[in-house]
Amino acid sequence: MKKFTKLALVSSIALTTNAMAMQAMDDTALSATTGQDGLSIGIGISKIEIEKLLIHDNDGLRVDATTPGKAGAIVIKGNGIAGNTNEKHGIVIGANYDDNGAYLLASRNLADLVIDTDAGTGPNGAFINVAAQVSGLDIKIGEIGVSASNTIDPNATNIRRGHSDSNYNAILSGLEIKTGKMDANIQLGAAPQGAMVKLNTKMIGGLEIKNLGILDNSTKGKAVGSVNVGGNPTAVKTKEAGEIFIESIKIADADSKDLTLNQDIQVFNDAYVGDSTTLGKAAHIRIVSNDTGAKDQYIKGIHLGSRTAASIGDMEVQGLQTYYSTSQGSYTKGAIITISGH
Repeated sequence: MKKFTKLALVSSIALTTNAMAMQAMDDTALSATTGQDGLSIGIGISKIEIEKLLIHDNDGLRVDATTPGKAGAIVIKGNGIAGNTNEKHGIVIGANYDDNGAYLLASRNLADLVIDTDAGTGPNGAFINVAAQVSGLDIKIGEIGVSASNTIDPNATNIRRGHSDSNYNAILSGLEIKTGKMDANIQLGAAPQGAMVKLNTKMIGGLEIKNLGILDNSTKGKAVGSVNVGGNPTAVKTKEAGEIFIESIKIADADSKDLTLNQDIQVFNDAYVGDSTTLGKAAHIRIVSNDTGAKDQYIKGIHLGSRTAASIGDMEVQGLQTYYSTSQGSYTKGAIITISGH
């Protein structure tokens, strides 16, 4: 579970710093990465539904060097709320139709791809270039929880593994994410642009995360006091898990409504010390967020205890700027995030 926890944490950090801003490439940038020939693909999908998503950690949390943990899973599933978009589906991805379609591609496709192959320069210089444009998205995620993984049945008539319904705890009651139009340039092969994926773009209207609920199942069914009922002391107990509920988080460039991104994503294999077989750094994904300026955040409607509890108000963060260091005492605007297994 630790791998996915790390991924969730760094993704959360990335959202609140410079790592997830997205901006459409201008005509000059596109002309520099796409040619006249090649292959164009329009993905005409208006909605994607996923019933359930599970990420299994097969050895769980290791107790010591010789004792593995028990297999567990992150589970994203429907929230069971009648009539809700996520009643029976853990993930629903559709187009962002806000503001009369202002955040959609002109083609009205979910995504448009322009693919070119190039010989490059020098030996082993060949590469594929994919210029991707993606419409604004309305992503709705149902309940997220942790559970024991089921064992794999070699005699099963399907490939489903699933999880234990009797050993399950919800940790997030759900969330929604709204994005604007996004562009990315992907190169496979030699990748002369210096990274497999380059994002250098602006998300019109910024990024919004809505209806985020964080659950604490340790407080479910717990006594929080006692009252006298008919002369008898009676425990006062909770019936549901406690919840921190946030109505909306908006992220944009400082003093703006839009969100800018300049980000490189690279995939590294194991790295060794010199020519030896000594592992220096394990295989990982490296995300470098270059300087795009400070960010503003507005967090609306913070509710403590339950989503129906009175809000403690809103919180505003102005001009948040992150830095990373390439050497002691040096500070470069941006962020570096690495994601790997263990």
